Amino acid sequence: MVKEIKIEDFDYNLPDERIPRHPLAQRDACKLLLFRPDEVIAHRKFSELPDLLPPGTMLVCNDTRVINARISFFKSTGSRIEVFLLEPIDPSDYVLTFQTRGKCVWNCLVGNLKRWKAGSLTLEIKPEGFEKPFTLSATRLHPTEGNGQAIEFTWDNPEATFATVVEAAGFIPIPPYLKRDSEESDLSDYQTVYADVKGSVAAPTAGLHFTPEVFADLAAHAIPVGKLTLHVGAGTFQPVKAEHIGEHPMHTETFSISRRLLEDLIKHKEQRRPLAAVGTTSVRTLESLPILGAQLLRGDESLHVDQWTGYTSETISCNTIEALRAILTHMEANGLDSLTASTAIMIAPGFKWRMVDIMVTNFHQPQSTLLLLVSSFIGGTDYDSSSPRWRRVYNEAMENGYRFLSYGDACLLFRASADPTDY
Repeated sequence: MVKEIKIEDFDYNLPDERIPRHPLAQRDACKLLLFRPDEVIAHRKFSELPDLLPPGTMLVCNDTRVINARISFFKSTGSRIEVFLLEPIDPSDYVLTFQTRGKCVWNCLVGNLKRWKAGSLTLEIKPEGFEKPFTLSATRLHPTEGNGQAIEFTWDNPEATFATVVEAAGFIPIPPYLKRDSEESDLSDYQTVYADVKGSVAAPTAGLHFTPEVFADLAAHAIPVGKLTLHVGAGTFQPVKAEHIGEHPMHTETFSISRRLLEDLIKHKEQRRPLAAVGTTSVRTLESLPILGAQLLRGDESLHVDQWTGYTSETISCNTIEALRAILTHMEANGLDSLTASTAIMIAPGFKWRMVDIMVTNFHQPQSTLLLLVSSFIGGTDYDSSSPRWRRVYNEAMENGYRFLSYGDACLLFRASADPTDY
């Protein structure tokens, strides 16, 4: 049973010196470890990626943009209160909330909360392009799920949008394992070159290796690139504290996909051509689609993929193409050019893969749900053996000087043999 998998079986020793605090000066100069289902391992450079993808491949990446989600306020006593933006509450739509003027409400984590007894916190800001500074205020409304707080933000300049406010008031929220404060260089280093839609509190780091030159080479190889959006939440850093993964609550993230991309995906799968995903966020979005479609076929229009729905017999038995077409039908019936939904999908050994054939990703933390995903992708049924495939890949990377986590090196993984019933 999937839920009985022990997270301790996905542990490995990660020395601190293997976690770079900054990226390479040239993004696509990093190492790229290639792993195929026949267990062939090769060591390449990321700039060689277009040469390594099979003819007919379509590449999909996540165009989310990291926001300056960490905002520090200081009380008159000198106490520092850090507010970490998680997701918008009012308005709940990401695009609308960044366009608001004067007021909005967000779900936030609050550092040093015990020192914020009551009242509002204020911060004077002067965004670029504004002649005079103005005041940003934060007011606690009520607790939210987990350790969150609903925070109302107001600012006394009717010309400024919340996007402008956040840009001026906040800092890029680099991962805690980098063990340093945000620096000015992170403003560009911690964004993909194709970042577009504001909303993430963490970067889809596999995409950090791409450069305009790599994209030009992909075009020269006739490899089309599709873009979807999944806003990465702070839950991506949530450690698995339970002994068995069935006891670990997966975080929910919002994603959007255009009708055009969905149509392209349907054609691509019908033609049985390889689909490559950049990063686990793109993977989780793409693999959520057939589950979402299966739910729509059953009359469930909640547009949310639960943690374990992908493992139910009624979902597994649903034809992938029919499921994707159900989403397209829903969009057409509701006059939607893009679909916004949410997913808490858990991908672990035992998961039925339907969409992604090739994955570009970084090297992940020990005992993480992302390592479970990688194990499942390259052949995770032997997860409890003495030498599972994921461990061989990571040992190879460790022995050959690869750098791990956000600013580290990358790997190119090919999925274990596809099941004909996937289609």
